[in-house]
Amino acid sequence: MKAHYHLPGLFEFYELYKEFLPLYRKHREYFYDWCDIGSIYGAPADCIWGGGRTGFGERDPKEVLKLMQEYGISARLTFSNSLLTKEHLPDKKCNELCRIFDIGRDNERGKSFGNDKDIECHIDNDNDMSGINKSIKECRNGIIIYSDILLDYIKENYPDFYFVSSTTKVLTDFCEFENELNREDFRYVVPDFRLNKSFDKLKALSQHQKEKVEFLCNECCWFGCSDRKKCYETVSRKNLGEDCPEHYCVAPDSGQGYLFSKAMENPGFIGIDDIKNTYLPMGFSNFKIEGRGLGSAMILEFLLYYMTKPQYQIHVREHIYLDNMLDLF
Repeated sequence: MKAHYHLPGLFEFYELYKEFLPLYRKHREYFYDWCDIGSIYGAPADCIWGGGRTGFGERDPKEVLKLMQEYGISARLTFSNSLLTKEHLPDKKCNELCRIFDIGRDNERGKSFGNDKDIECHIDNDNDMSGINKSIKECRNGIIIYSDILLDYIKENYPDFYFVSSTTKVLTDFCEFENELNREDFRYVVPDFRLNKSFDKLKALSQHQKEKVEFLCNECCWFGCSDRKKCYETVSRKNLGEDCPEHYCVAPDSGQGYLFSKAMENPGFIGIDDIKNTYLPMGFSNFKIEGRGLGSAMILEFLLYYMTKPQYQIHVREHIYLDNMLDLF
């Protein structure tokens, strides 16, 4: 069994991935052979269906899709706004994003991608990556979603997407989480990070359920936070363009912002040893890395820690840092 990482910044960190992915393809010896890239997720700026974080990516969606296709990676649109109503469904920009990423809806594109709509693709971990484009026909894009209103709308109008139940639902009750796993609508379900170490209950899940679980690994939020849902709702209101009060985090040390070192001390943190020695043997294989609201330098640190062998981290770091086109700080 292999670990599949779901990485942040589809639009937000396009330039970083444009440099990283060729390196990942060319020098597979730099990277662990027990993991691969399951998807890259995100949303562009001014996307009212967006949630979780306020998007800031400005890259042309067609260029983003082209990069994902070139490397055989499933692209996920983060449409996790929790406050959507039917009046928001006709939004022109969001529907255009769906039209572009709903592979198969475009007849010409559909011909080249084949008819296998049941598999989203992962980058192969073989050293020979020359044939990676041959598997693109199996690549299916996804939607990270909160609203059932939006879910029904996208299913009806853009039928080739798979769906991921968003962590913004803050599923901290294990019974509610298991009910979400049992919904046929979702290919994956991301529980609240505070369920990450509920090992007795996680072990009791069926293998089918385990294959749908996607753990959020590197959350820095206070483990005792009771305002997490309110925080996400504020982001949803901002994405809708509402003039709303700011949400002020009252967690200890909240003024520090995101620190990876702090995330590693979180009781819900999942590190590489946890993945290899605990989660994979238990039958879990999907792991989400957060970070859309952070900078490229932090995302690079995640790629180094979670995917890159220690002796080669300097090579990856030098390659990325020496690219003058990237603004890492």
